[in-house]
Amino acid sequence: MSFLLSISQLIDGLSKLIGRCVSWLIFAAVIICVLNAAVIKAFASTAVFQTVLNALNVGANSFIEIQWYLFSAAFLMAAGYTLMCQEHVKIDVISGRFSKTTQIWIDIFGICAFLFPFVVIVIKLSLPYALKAYASHEMSDNAGGLIRWPLYMLLPLGFTFLGIQGVSELIKRFAFLAGAIPDPTQKPQGKTAEEELAEFLLNKEVAAREAAALGVKK
Repeated sequence: MSFLLSISQLIDGLSKLIGRCVSWLIFAAVIICVLNAAVIKAFASTAVFQTVLNALNVGANSFIEIQWYLFSAAFLMAAGYTLMCQEHVKIDVISGRFSKTTQIWIDIFGICAFLFPFVVIVIKLSLPYALKAYASHEMSDNAGGLIRWPLYMLLPLGFTFLGIQGVSELIKRFAFLAGAIPDPTQKPQGKTAEEELAEFLLNKEVAAREAAALGVKK
């Protein structure tokens, strides 16, 4: 069991690394979106803008499509990390009434009967399209668009990482049943992003009130 847990830790480490890396893709997509909108609004009608695009051999549509690519990459590549963090949607109305051992067996059944088959089917169906697009150098139908095969390849690649993380989750659940580790479905006790934002806004408001009170006293 210790060997399997070591494999699980390696998989979890890989998922954490991927999750942290792809989180920057959302930031990049937002920056590109803002810059793209500002540049097109200000310079789209000028000859200089068109000359720059022609020199780079790209079109305005490529800057729009790259946003879709980045969001798709973040969504698909982080699927395994999301599973590791127990952030996928769960319906606990029924399973929550059972003991923890029964809940773990339900998770094991779900991983084996639904997650793994679904991952295999998606990879089997999507990989041929990605390889075909790569062989044909398929391009976007939009004028000045991007090449398509990297986008197609995200689907089998993302589901591969999801399946690998599923193996880790399966190991951790059997390890829990064997008494080797604590509950793997227990989320880390920490503040959510919403709670951190609310605390930041509250501290900011308190600081503003204190500054205003000091100003009144002076």
